[in-house]
Amino acid sequence: MADAELAAVVVLASSLCFAPTRGATPDAAPPGAREFSIGRLKYGGGGDWYEDRTSLVNLLRAVRDRTSIRVAADHEVVVEPGSAAIFQYPFAYACGHGNMKFTDAELRNLRRYLDAGGFLWVDDDFGIDPSFRREMKRLFPDSPLLELPFSHPVFHQLYDFPGGLPKIHEHDGGPARAFGIVHQGRLVVFYSFDTDLGDGLEDPEIHHDPPEKREAALQMALNIVHFALSQ
Repeated sequence: MADAELAAVVVLASSLCFAPTRGATPDAAPPGAREFSIGRLKYGGGGDWYEDRTSLVNLLRAVRDRTSIRVAADHEVVVEPGSAAIFQYPFAYACGHGNMKFTDAELRNLRRYLDAGGFLWVDDDFGIDPSFRREMKRLFPDSPLLELPFSHPVFHQLYDFPGGLPKIHEHDGGPARAFGIVHQGRLVVFYSFDTDLGDGLEDPEIHHDPPEKREAALQMALNIVHFALSQ
């Protein structure tokens, strides 16, 4: 991997915060675009990485309409954890119900991406938790996945969530919980558990969530994006 590719995430992130709003283009952003876009992580193992099919479109629309972050396109871009293309997108998203599995080469590449300034948000769709935790131990063996306190800045960005993550879907019936991996003083992985923010971001006819649930999910997702680009 060239030094220029390793630095791409940092350059992109620093150029995205607080830039003037600009309209999105109809297609997914091309690699190297200097406006914000999201990389959807296509992981292996058999899990349904492609779920939350309308979530990121709705999130990108909200980023464009509610913030000053420039948005490159209407749709996210599918990226593989072992590819060079992931370095072109400072914000990556993963979700699913089933097994998440990375090869050794994918882990090395993903680690380099996060070390270089990338950010990964993983949203539990109910079922991914055991495999996700296993893979995070492989990815950051010396940086544990820790529960984030309600005082963490991610809950107090554009919108204030004094009680932490909003609860969108019941799943196990427990409270919504947020976890993270902090590496070299920076939050590099954010994990939303037992809430399913991604479902709350979907088009209303998919899950029939009430408007207040969908708005809470959208506000929290905007907080995550804003924090990732400004930390």
